Amino acid sequence: MRTIGNVLWLLLAGWWLALLYVVAGVIACIPIITIPFGIASFRLASFVLWPFGRRSVFRRDAGALALVGNVLWILLLGWELAVAHLLAGLFLCLTVVGIPFGIACWKMVPLALLPLGQQIVPVRDGSATLAAPVGRA
Repeated sequence: MRTIGNVLWLLLAGWWLALLYVVAGVIACIPIITIPFGIASFRLASFVLWPFGRRSVFRRDAGALALVGNVLWILLLGWELAVAHLLAGLFLCLTVVGIPFGIACWKMVPLALLPLGQQIVPVRDGSATLAAPVGRA
């Protein structure tokens, strides 16, 4: 079922939302200091392209730099991506088939606004598993 949902998502909204994240990532990688924003944007692009079967969780080891980075992200690129999710969700909800996808799109708005400190993890057996941060067992 997840594969069918992902294919429909990809056709309806996923490809162009992922394209927006890739463009935002390329823009963020132009100045050297904002390369972490670009990396976060590319990570989100892969999630937005194929979201079902995965979810985002807040990393407990994210510190104050993630908070400061998220504020800068909102001001520079995040609000535009959040508006894109809101509009895509609205258009998806215009049809009965698109309502679940529109709701899923709206659930991605907080992630579009606050990507730093988030981790994408697989969903297994209906529950999310918290993957250990890189370098930890």
